Amino acid sequence: MGLKFSYTLLAPIYDAIVASPTQSMRKASLQRLHQGLPQKVLINGIGTGLDIPFLPEQHHYTATDLTPAMLERCQLRVKQHDFEIELLTADVMQLPFADNQFDIVLMNLILAVVPEPLKALQEACRVVKPGGKIYIMDKFIKPGQFAPGRRFINIFIRHIATRTDVVFEYLLEQCPNLHLLQDKPAFMSDWFRLIDLQKLDS
Repeated sequence: MGLKFSYTLLAPIYDAIVASPTQSMRKASLQRLHQGLPQKVLINGIGTGLDIPFLPEQHHYTATDLTPAMLERCQLRVKQHDFEIELLTADVMQLPFADNQFDIVLMNLILAVVPEPLKALQEACRVVKPGGKIYIMDKFIKPGQFAPGRRFINIFIRHIATRTDVVFEYLLEQCPNLHLLQDKPAFMSDWFRLIDLQKLDS
């Protein structure tokens, strides 16, 4: 079962499952957007739009998701909040944008969901401008961390919902033009983390 199919099935109940447990993390993640002048922001994997109520209005937003059923629900939330945002069906591992298009790329609970997180991070790096930021909020295990429960669960859920075995440090090692600005716990000790990256000038 592919993620597109499974998230189509999950779309009607996604908010009921995810909204409450992730709300405080989303608020903390989106605080990073509240400062500064208007910028072009790409939201990768916006899903049903749970971020929308907490987004500051000064920026120019574009958002993607792989699943049309999720975006349909996101569009309803956009209308409810009278919010301006361009929604596109797209794969975060192969984004339909030219290089160096955005000031900020936001990745809330998406990098550890996709089958190939390295490709997703590399694509985010490609489309963000030199000096631009990538803001990540997701769950990762540490290098060398045993985490048997998380690794075992991953066998069953990686193809239908999310991965629980992603080591962020291994991804970053393969993206030499990304500089780590911040890495701090967000939830459940240090399993969920807020990570800020900056693209180096080429």
